[in-house]
Amino acid sequence: QVTGHLDDCTCDVETIDAFNNYKLFPRLNELLESDYFRYYKVNLKKPCPFWNDSSHCGIRDCAVKPCPSDEVPHGIRSGSYKYSEEANNLAEECEEAKRLGAVDGSLSKETQQAVLQWTRHDDSSDSFCEADDIYSPDAEYVDLLLNPERYTGYKGPDAWKIWNSIYEENCFKPQNVKRPLASGRGESFIYLTKWFSSVCVEKRAFYKLISGLHASINIHLSARYLLQDTWSEKKWGPNVTEFQQRFDEVITRGEGPRRLKNLYFLYLIELRALSKVLPFFERPGFQLYTGNKSHDAEMKNQLLEILHLAKSFPLHFDENSFFAGNKKEAAKLKEEFRLHFKNISKIMDCVGCFKCRLWGKLQTQGLGTALKILFSENLIEKIPESGPSYGFQLTRQEIVALFNAFGRL
Repeated sequence: QVTGHLDDCTCDVETIDAFNNYKLFPRLNELLESDYFRYYKVNLKKPCPFWNDSSHCGIRDCAVKPCPSDEVPHGIRSGSYKYSEEANNLAEECEEAKRLGAVDGSLSKETQQAVLQWTRHDDSSDSFCEADDIYSPDAEYVDLLLNPERYTGYKGPDAWKIWNSIYEENCFKPQNVKRPLASGRGESFIYLTKWFSSVCVEKRAFYKLISGLHASINIHLSARYLLQDTWSEKKWGPNVTEFQQRFDEVITRGEGPRRLKNLYFLYLIELRALSKVLPFFERPGFQLYTGNKSHDAEMKNQLLEILHLAKSFPLHFDENSFFAGNKKEAAKLKEEFRLHFKNISKIMDCVGCFKCRLWGKLQTQGLGTALKILFSENLIEKIPESGPSYGFQLTRQEIVALFNAFGRL
């Protein structure tokens, strides 16, 4: 049932399926199993900023097993390797320059400017996500391969509350459309169809991105469902009934196939970001630093191969249609877009199941990073071939989240 043309795009479902399944996904999967991409530092102990909630899921499968620090490659663990060895040395020089700058008025204008530019990448003004403080004592490394995204038993009012607040408070949608998973609401589909045809492309896109993310998470939970739980063994596998309840056209009164198409829309947005960020990763000074030189070089080659492949996709989403109208209005809408998404990233700290929280945080940070890339095109084009990239930066956290989030799709 999910075939053909995608709204607001020049692309269709079949082209994406063929490109992803036969060309991109096998290579990407291999990359995500490498050391650089499998370790993600996350703070799962941050309190929920929106409501008082200490109700954590008591189910065993909700738990996340952090890594003993000696298992994490030393290059990643050293933490101070912000982007690469070369950039790290420069960062230290800049920190030193900053300290000197506080007492030494003889610093040249150029040096002062360099220090300012270097710190600018940590400014949150271009960020779409509330990032974890990875230097917090509560932040721990997690091996994503040992903590896969799957159904944990976390459901009911707590899980509903999360999605409710995302849709009701943070999505550009009409008030008379309640949250998309409310059962027996055939009329909401009719409202939604009318609304989609009357609203600007940016608000439609925002709604579709969140719906696509929701669809992706639900597909993974249905595909890796706890089918058997006895004292002797646990068995995970596909639960067709669970999948149909969320996506079958009849059961969802027409909404299911639209949700799945929104997943394809999300895929196109993140694929476009990967094709745009190539100059950042192509620089000789950038490396996927884990401390294992030959492996790091091999992984960088593989990463560039994936990005060139992403660039070769024939029917990319055209993000130039975003925020293209009146400059003042466009700037206001863009800021609203950013703050809405930032709020959604904060809601992830309210998820009661730690494993769901881990994957929720990672996927929202990945999508936030993709949006940051798409809205930084001018800065990316100006990246010098050698030396540090002052105007546009990605932290290791953002890089790991970007590729793992895309891997989920």
